[in-house]
Amino acid sequence: MIRRRDFIAGLGGGAAWPLAARAQQRQPVIGFLNGSSFEAAAQQASAIRQGLRKSGYVEGQNVTIEYRSADGQYDRLPALAADLVSRQVAVIIAVGSTNSPQAARAATSTIPIVFSVGADPVATGLVSNLRRPEANLTGVTGNLRALASKRLEILRELLPGRTSIGYLRNPANPFDTDMTDLMAAARSLGLQISVFAASTDRELLSAFQSMAQQQLAALLVSGDASLGTHFNLIVALAAHHAIPTIYAGRGYVLAGGLISYGTETDPLWQLAGIYAGRILKGEKPADLPVVLPTKFELVLNLRIAKELGLTVPPTLFALANEVIE
Repeated sequence: MIRRRDFIAGLGGGAAWPLAARAQQRQPVIGFLNGSSFEAAAQQASAIRQGLRKSGYVEGQNVTIEYRSADGQYDRLPALAADLVSRQVAVIIAVGSTNSPQAARAATSTIPIVFSVGADPVATGLVSNLRRPEANLTGVTGNLRALASKRLEILRELLPGRTSIGYLRNPANPFDTDMTDLMAAARSLGLQISVFAASTDRELLSAFQSMAQQQLAALLVSGDASLGTHFNLIVALAAHHAIPTIYAGRGYVLAGGLISYGTETDPLWQLAGIYAGRILKGEKPADLPVVLPTKFELVLNLRIAKELGLTVPPTLFALANEVIE
């Protein structure tokens, strides 16, 4: 025989379950659209979640995140963006390259989009005004376009008297805005730029073979997110062919690369999460100005410099935020 109090308790438990389910369903859902791989974007995703927590949103507690990754294949982004829109997410956070927010914008004009990109969002057509972005987009930018020429200056300082510099880019990225600045900077510095395009392992192998045959003095790698999915291979090929290489992010140097110069990214990525939280609370993207970088970091791997037979000038040591020995 079932006791009355057990029966009532059972009803209570049964009633609590659909209430909990309905509460979970009411959680806002954020779409995370990533142009690179999950591995390459892991640190970025972690920083964005930290930003969300600062806004009062914790994944799994009061917000759900749907992750979509193109694994560096930018032609997959439109379908991934359309899938997030079909799921009626509250906000889309688009990262990894300008291709991600462009795909999201093409998929929806109503769902707010927070981007985190390295290129100039005005030059690439994401927004026309940084202070008051129009429509449903806002976000943060590492503004790598302005940094490409700085990397070229660092290479010249590290390798005085050497003039032949390679530039490795992703041919599938139509929003690479570094080229114009690099060519102009190269002319003013008396350097010659050779462009190498690659987006697959096979193409990278071929590109580095060509670099070795041309006996390049050094290489500058684009900050393209798709290339970031191959960072271990790129670092290994640069070491194998003994090509001094400068990168856009410190992750390459931690993996055994020579040197990097770029935006201090974690604070920017956190701001993307904070912006997403503010939008969930009712603010509009058009009222949130695009955030520009204010801090930059130079990371140097001294062990790799010694293996390449390079003498690092004192000026670069003075500029370095981090030296790996």
